[in-house]
Amino acid sequence: MSDTLSKINQIKILSDNVANKKLERNLRASSDKELRDVAEQFEAIFVHQMLKQARQSKLAEGIFSSEAQDTFNDMLDSEYASILSKKNNFGIAEGLIRQFSSHIEVKGKK
Repeated sequence: MSDTLSKINQIKILSDNVANKKLERNLRASSDKELRDVAEQFEAIFVHQMLKQARQSKLAEGIFSSEAQDTFNDMLDSEYASILSKKNNFGIAEGLIRQFSSHIEVKGKK
């Protein structure tokens, strides 16, 4: 009888280990996806700042320059940055992922 209980306990422990490993893999995958999303957002912000600086380096103001035009250009640069960071590989996001992936701890891990 105790041998049967021992086998049942062993099976339960093994099934719990498999379930915990699967949960840990799922949590790790979601953490990796979140890190990738944040890194890509940072890359878009970086590209936006580059475009903003490039626009500020003009030599003279235009005839029709206004605050509304500056606001429009800023919003346009933001959209350009978002599109550029999705379509082109600048390597910033990959560098951030490589640097910070080792620092991610799985929240469900004990």
